[in-house]
Amino acid sequence: MVLNQFKTVVLLGLMTALLLWVGQLLGGISGLYIAGAFAIIMNFGSYWFSDKIVLKMYRAKEVKDTEHRLHKIVKEVVELAKVPMPKVYIMPSDNPNAFATGRNPKHAAVATTQGILNLLNDEELKGVMAHEMAHVKNRDILISTIAGTIAGVISYVAFMARWAAIFGGRDRDSGNMASMLVLAIITPLIAMIIQLAISRSREYLADATGANMLKNPDGLASALAKLEQGVKTHPMKLGNNATAHMFIANPFRAGGIMKLLSTHPPMQTRINKLKSLKF
Repeated sequence: MVLNQFKTVVLLGLMTALLLWVGQLLGGISGLYIAGAFAIIMNFGSYWFSDKIVLKMYRAKEVKDTEHRLHKIVKEVVELAKVPMPKVYIMPSDNPNAFATGRNPKHAAVATTQGILNLLNDEELKGVMAHEMAHVKNRDILISTIAGTIAGVISYVAFMARWAAIFGGRDRDSGNMASMLVLAIITPLIAMIIQLAISRSREYLADATGANMLKNPDGLASALAKLEQGVKTHPMKLGNNATAHMFIANPFRAGGIMKLLSTHPPMQTRINKLKSLKF
């Protein structure tokens, strides 16, 4: 767990360094400030309101019955995690999946699909809920927002650099043009790769944190094995790929190069890491 926390710090540091390099390359820092302001407004707006947006997008309905199977399992987990009880929701989808959202532990929500309730036994579902509450406890929504803000600034500046290269190319020497080309094409790709690496690192951390809450990795490991096949059989029909990183397993079909750009680590690798944990 400490290693994954360290990886996140290093990756965020690399992304920040990339941002500073972009600013130096541009020379005029004012454009970077403007791009930063836009990115901060957009991403932190999402940070504050993403829970309401995504729950509505997936037609989630709140579970208010405290005797409901899901509600009881979530309550067991939060008592072990020592975090406030989140709101509990169910999505009307056969895709077996779950996610947590909310800007902090006091304003959190956890949602599952009907598909995952049908697929998993209580031990497996408890492992999944521990994983989701680990995201809340580790404040992964905040971390993904910071990474998204920095990546957004870099992408915006790169977009402006492409326009500058197209319309101002004759007024620049070849060295400057090469720099602009690097800025316009390569830096957004690097930022995206780092952002994906942060997402994958937080998934590993949530797996380990959740297993540690329960002092048992077997339920989550078994659940992940079922989910890998289940999401292929019943791909999500609601929502869109922009929210894929929120789920415990990518709910949409992904193949070819899209697997390389996945926000989630390979499922078998996650399972192997869980099975190697000792408590």
